[in-house]
Amino acid sequence: MSTQEDRWARFLDPEVVRTQLFSALMFITTFEILKDSTVDRLRDFYSIGFDHAGPTEAPDYQAKVLCRSNSPLYASLDWLREEGAIDHDDLALFEELKKIRNSLAHELFAVVTGQVESNHARRLDELVALLRKIEVWWVVNVEIPTNPDYDGQKVDEAGIVPGAILGLEMLVRVASGDTTLLQHYKKLRAKDLEEK
Repeated sequence: MSTQEDRWARFLDPEVVRTQLFSALMFITTFEILKDSTVDRLRDFYSIGFDHAGPTEAPDYQAKVLCRSNSPLYASLDWLREEGAIDHDDLALFEELKKIRNSLAHELFAVVTGQVESNHARRLDELVALLRKIEVWWVVNVEIPTNPDYDGQKVDEAGIVPGAILGLEMLVRVASGDTTLLQHYKKLRAKDLEEK
């Protein structure tokens, strides 16, 4: 078969298209979660309250974070690097993953149909690992030290499952057709309604 015939066979195979589309969308989704988490966690850290427009940040947020870059994302990444949450290799990895995300976002049809090669499926684990690294750093270095419930307790970092990672795991389960979580939710909801 020629390359053109291979592309048609790939394009017309529902299982191939479904798998490629799902892996591409998971990569884009995970990258967006990483971006949002990176900026939002730091913004929340410097939040001092709310006004009519939403959360308000302490002046330190501008002076210690936003002054680093015109981009809140890159300013936040630089702050995390300075604090030891990530290193220069992680920043280089972020740039590689960003290129893949941009290729997927702008050439999704071509990637899914095989017209453009992409290694996004093989690189998804690296993306999840970077998200987990940042999320666990926040838990270990901010949330646990500020929660008196953990005073004097040893915490196993490997056992920490951040909310963002849990959400991704749930999304994969649901999207793959697993209805266990839905059934559990319906049982809890029915129980709540009975008790009212």
